[in-house]
Amino acid sequence: QVQLVESGGGLVQAGGSLRLSCAASGGTFSSYAMGWFRQAPGKEREFVSAISRSGAITKYADSVKGRFTISRDNAKNTMYLQMNSLKPEDTAVYYCAARIRPTIKVLPTTISGYDYWGQGTQVTVSS
Repeated sequence: QVQLVESGGGLVQAGGSLRLSCAASGGTFSSYAMGWFRQAPGKEREFVSAISRSGAITKYADSVKGRFTISRDNAKNTMYLQMNSLKPEDTAVYYCAARIRPTIKVLPTTISGYDYWGQGTQVTVSS
């Protein structure tokens, strides 16, 4: 059983930065592809970013490309999301997710592509 715990959310002004962390336990972190998703009020959960097991391959939603950076530290069993130039439309609950099934060639960008989820951390960007 894999447990994922997000942290680092909060309230920030537009143009500011936050760094989210996702701490994993209960499994072999380095063998999982990982992802970040977000869900704004009244909207469906959407893909934000994903990273391969080694960290060598990353993927981003167009809405965050150039502003967000995903990374991981396998020695610390932790994944990060550095968010810069934040906009009010980035306001959402951010979730980290782990894929324990064998990773396919393309990093998954759908909810069904991941097997375990954290509880989420709130990010609020004021205008």
